[in-house]
Amino acid sequence: MGKPDARTTANPATQTTKDAAPVNVEPGPLEAQLCEKSSSPTPQEPFTIFSSAEKRWIGSVASFGAMFSTLSSYIYFPALEPMARELGVSVSLINLTVTSYMVVAGIAPAFMGDIADQGGRRPAYIIMFALAVGSNIGLALQTSYPALFVLRMIQSAGISGSYGAAYGVLADITTISERGSFVGIMLVFMNSAPSFGPVIAGALAQQLGWRWIFWFLVILTGSYFVILLLGLPETQRKVVGNGSIQTRGIYRSLFDYLTKDRKSGINPRDAGVKRKHHIPNPFKCIQMLFSKGNIAVIMAGSVTYTVKMTLQTSLAPTCIAVYGLDYLQAGLIYLPSGVGGAIGSYYTGKLLDKALKRRTSELGTDWTYRRGDDISEFPIEKARFEGLYTLVILSAVSTVGYGVSLMTRAHITVPLVMQFISGGATSGIFTMCGTLLTDLNPSASATVQASYNIVRCLMAGAAIGIQQPLTDAAGLGWGFGFFGLVMLTAAPMGLLLKKYGMGWRQVRT
Repeated sequence: MGKPDARTTANPATQTTKDAAPVNVEPGPLEAQLCEKSSSPTPQEPFTIFSSAEKRWIGSVASFGAMFSTLSSYIYFPALEPMARELGVSVSLINLTVTSYMVVAGIAPAFMGDIADQGGRRPAYIIMFALAVGSNIGLALQTSYPALFVLRMIQSAGISGSYGAAYGVLADITTISERGSFVGIMLVFMNSAPSFGPVIAGALAQQLGWRWIFWFLVILTGSYFVILLLGLPETQRKVVGNGSIQTRGIYRSLFDYLTKDRKSGINPRDAGVKRKHHIPNPFKCIQMLFSKGNIAVIMAGSVTYTVKMTLQTSLAPTCIAVYGLDYLQAGLIYLPSGVGGAIGSYYTGKLLDKALKRRTSELGTDWTYRRGDDISEFPIEKARFEGLYTLVILSAVSTVGYGVSLMTRAHITVPLVMQFISGGATSGIFTMCGTLLTDLNPSASATVQASYNIVRCLMAGAAIGIQQPLTDAAGLGWGFGFFGLVMLTAAPMGLLLKKYGMGWRQVRT
């Protein structure tokens, strides 16, 4: 017999509430007040009022928004040379705008994530896409390098936080048992962007000029802005609970009229929801890095992201130099990695849900996680990281193979096949890491993604900085051989999580 759970024996009143309505997060002030208002709490109260079709719609809108985080970065690559020529600067200076974009992308989500977790998802989305639309218009019209440099940073400040905000929305509406599939679908959108973004950019740059790349983004982000204003409901559980609390002002969308028959009638003010302007605190995401479980997941994902970015940033310029490609062809060669990434994300998400179902069935607790129960006594790390080592090895081997194929000037299909394998493997790891981070931090999912973003962007920026000097000095084969060895360091992080993760969570609680 195991010893009694200290959390349940210490407070009988808490035990009664927990038994009545199990959830996958610790009850916040809003949930506690709602329970107090109910004279007889019922176990049947749903985790969310949204139907399966409505959750798919909300998840798709949030996921499509997350796509702009990668699209705005990758769509830029094929136009670097024509932009440098028209603005009268070197390609090295244009590359600095890539670096500045990544630096801001590492910092801005710390602000946006805190707004999304504390002030609501809709306010964060509105701020982000207002900045995105405005900066894209400016980028399409600017005629000087300083303007390009500044506007790229503003573009990054607006759009980079959409990645973390989407995780927040998925944490609000999904239980642990279904979350893997939703995260996998979200990453399908994100990993498709590196495929079609450069292709579109290459075609636009070659046929209409590089400015049409940004006009294309204006049309796309502007259309999405309208969709989120009208069709994305507020899902933040601190604001609307399980979706049943009435919304007002900026939190209200046309979508709310579809669910008005399921609203509880509780006034937001009576439920304790305060409509105060929230001053974002970027240091909250720094605090989350001191959790052993968080930092282990973040390091595994950041190493993977670092290696992936070295492959992606080298692809167009290296293949142009080795194989003599034009702008359109330089865009087309991103397709294999993006297609592989989309496939890897989708099927990894499905496998995560199956792995969790299998482990919960073994423990006899499968039914609880369909409502989203407390996971403090469940080895969630083992369920989420099944197959991690295989993906790490595939990624490392394909990274080395990519460098060797370029060094030996093999047929262009060889490095593209290596990109396909690497894209699928790395995207599978991203799906595992993103889902597990959300499981570990359900009430601060956007903030913890901002923590993840800071680490991965700093590591990727450093790797991209040394990539060219390294490959020039050691050769493409040895240079990417080094990055293949770096990729293998993600495996020990998974081993630590599987062995100590649950203990770390119990100590933290």
